[in-house]
Amino acid sequence: MAVQEQVYGYFIPSVTLIGIGASKEIPAKIKALGGEKPLIVADKGITAAGITAQVTERLTAAGMESVVYDDTVPNPTDDNVHAGVESYKSNNCDSLITLGGGSAHDCGKGIGLVVANGGAIHDYEGVDQSTNPLPPYVAVNTTAGTASEMTRFCIITDTKRKVKMAIVDWRVTPGVAIDDPMLMVGMPPALTAATGMDALTHAVEGYVSTIANPMTDSAAEKAIELIAKHLRPAVANGEDIEAREGMCFAQYLAGMAFNNASLGHVHAMAHQLGGFYDLPHGECNAILLPHVSRFNLIAKMDRFVKIAELMGEETSGKSPRDAAELALSAIQKLSTDIGIPAGLIELGKRYGKEVKAEDIDVMTANAQKDACGATNPRKPTDMDVVAIYKAAL
Repeated sequence: MAVQEQVYGYFIPSVTLIGIGASKEIPAKIKALGGEKPLIVADKGITAAGITAQVTERLTAAGMESVVYDDTVPNPTDDNVHAGVESYKSNNCDSLITLGGGSAHDCGKGIGLVVANGGAIHDYEGVDQSTNPLPPYVAVNTTAGTASEMTRFCIITDTKRKVKMAIVDWRVTPGVAIDDPMLMVGMPPALTAATGMDALTHAVEGYVSTIANPMTDSAAEKAIELIAKHLRPAVANGEDIEAREGMCFAQYLAGMAFNNASLGHVHAMAHQLGGFYDLPHGECNAILLPHVSRFNLIAKMDRFVKIAELMGEETSGKSPRDAAELALSAIQKLSTDIGIPAGLIELGKRYGKEVKAEDIDVMTANAQKDACGATNPRKPTDMDVVAIYKAAL
């Protein structure tokens, strides 16, 4: 009997620290990796909140110099990356600390790729395009959503093409990941909601991926359960440290799932909204998730039944189809409860952008080329993707 070969990879930082006070270990961990003068990659919001200063002060107290690059923007760009590379080189840095959410981590990963491998960040679009390891790298998370502090994914906007480049490379996996819920207490409700739904999207897409496996399943299932329990209270009261810590674990587990099982068409389509309109990634995911899940339902009905159960829905006595539909309604109820806009047009208005139906064909063409769509459980035609975008408007 012929046996089809299938090899599953599992990528994760060598060391992860999660819990109250974990951020105190930053100097020791960057030293342990061989760094002496790190470039700290952050954004202006993190600096204004005083978090950047906390880290630089700890490094100084440990006898270490550091340099701050905090010009990262949401949906970080190729320009951000190349400016960061210049700062790294001109200041003779030898290591990286990324401080923030997905934008800071993605920008820092891009900087590390170019520093270590040369060329431009565009050279690394796709899967495993680098040849050299990144400099010593510690990723310090301040949001509970992207899991970028522990993944091999790096998403950078190409400003000329208005496209988010998906860079998937095992070499960008941070050496050390740090999640301290005390750094997340000040996150406003809207950001808590958006990043939490990003984490839920990671867990769901990783769970229904064509390359899901028992290791990723266990992480995805627990992530969904924890998000259903902790996201609402974290949005309602940012100082609820139990909810914050619960979301730390949830988003990290969701990262373990999608980092190894990959994603699907929610992300493939959301990337185009970010690249085209500069809309926030988490909210784009949240709006698209029920619509793409409905399209995927017939491919993974048993998995959506389990998602419904993990989110607290009663499925006993129901047909598989009716039980699976409860997953979609549970996702939508959670999204509504925490204030996610009902559709893409409303989301655009919130951020002063005009989401236009006439742009859908271009976004569809780009979404169909996005690497994240390769593991979607049902292969959509261009017409299917157009229909999903229109339904989400």
